[in-house]
Amino acid sequence: MSAVQSVGPQALPALQEQVEQIIAEARRQGASACEVAVSLEQGLSTTVRQREVETVEFNRDQGFGITLYVGQRKGSASTSASGEEAIRETVAAALAIARHTSEDECSGLADAALMARELPDLDLYHAWDISPEQAIEKALECEAAAFDADLRILNADGTSLNTHQGCRVYGNSHGFIGGYASTRHSLSCVMIAESEGQMQRDYWYDVNRQGALLSDPRTIGKRAAERAASRLGARPVPTCEVPVLFSAELAGGLFGSFLSAISGGNLYRKSSFLDGAIGQRLFPEWLTLDERPHLPRALASAAFDGDGLATYAKPFVEKGELVSYVLGTYSGRKLGLPSTANAGGVHNLFVTRGEEDQAALIRRMGRGLLVTELMGHGLNMVTGDYSRGAAGYWVENGEIQFAVQEVTIAGNMKDMFQQIVAIGSDLETRSNIHTGSVLIERMMVAGS
Repeated sequence: MSAVQSVGPQALPALQEQVEQIIAEARRQGASACEVAVSLEQGLSTTVRQREVETVEFNRDQGFGITLYVGQRKGSASTSASGEEAIRETVAAALAIARHTSEDECSGLADAALMARELPDLDLYHAWDISPEQAIEKALECEAAAFDADLRILNADGTSLNTHQGCRVYGNSHGFIGGYASTRHSLSCVMIAESEGQMQRDYWYDVNRQGALLSDPRTIGKRAAERAASRLGARPVPTCEVPVLFSAELAGGLFGSFLSAISGGNLYRKSSFLDGAIGQRLFPEWLTLDERPHLPRALASAAFDGDGLATYAKPFVEKGELVSYVLGTYSGRKLGLPSTANAGGVHNLFVTRGEEDQAALIRRMGRGLLVTELMGHGLNMVTGDYSRGAAGYWVENGEIQFAVQEVTIAGNMKDMFQQIVAIGSDLETRSNIHTGSVLIERMMVAGS
């Protein structure tokens, strides 16, 4: 079998032409304005388990979504079909929806003068010339390393290698058309450890725009095995109020919740505990949160947002103070504020970090809980109350003592933000939020 055929920058001109055709058809059918997103994607996914090949899947998808306006009335429709008939029918469906919706004075495209003009090349496309046989070989190598790492690793829950590439073009009736090709490659390993009647499951993974830069398969497998084995013997701890250290791969979730709380949709609906918090000091004075959307090859980089506005670097929190909300065109209008070019989300958020690694933060914590897994979705966005099932490791005298499970950690996010003591140097780069481990001075841990 051969490697996956490329869907790269060469596909952009055809997609741009399709966008122009859809916009023209929307005008012909009577739309006063419209915006269109067209995509073409394909990928290869392989999974092995217990040293056997479980799945090999190839996918190729294309389609478009259109949002159009009849005055202040809005309608949206999408399809995975292509061709002139599909365009006509999808535009007609969106128009029919628009004519039955209520008028909304905030709906409509962003102002034409705000459209992005020059789009930087962010180097997001790096096709991986890997065949299904080679992908299977890497996955098997990863799993084998996990089995070899510890005799207590007796079962596997799947090791997967995925490679994805695609093109996306956005355009609107202001004349803006922007597009890019991108790739995303990953290798993940999930293993199960068993001892004295107890079973524990854990994982490790890596993801990158460039397949050649993924961590070595044996390294990933070994790390997954070590994490699973280290959790054997896990038990609850008595209920207490202690410092809590969130590992870097989980700490991003804290700041993700913060971004949700300062996002326009929750703000104009009055459903956020940070409504009206602009200008308030929410974090320690040394902490800054800033967006860097134009980093070459970063996983969340983007030259323009979902409204066609040019993205730009900016802080959301500066010296602990909230200085900007996260707004697209629509939510900005609802709040009477300009868009922050964040329709569709934030691109590459960086959190101030210190010089101490996770081991140093454990020593600083002295006694408390290192959290490496969270369960459930326990945030009340209106009040900020936070409660999650957790697992991890109990720390005494600055050293890990034993694995912990079946506990709940709780607090209020406003208090948690204020009580951040330190952020580690162990930067997590596999997601949109770049942060190290986060040490919080005090939280309630409910256990046995």
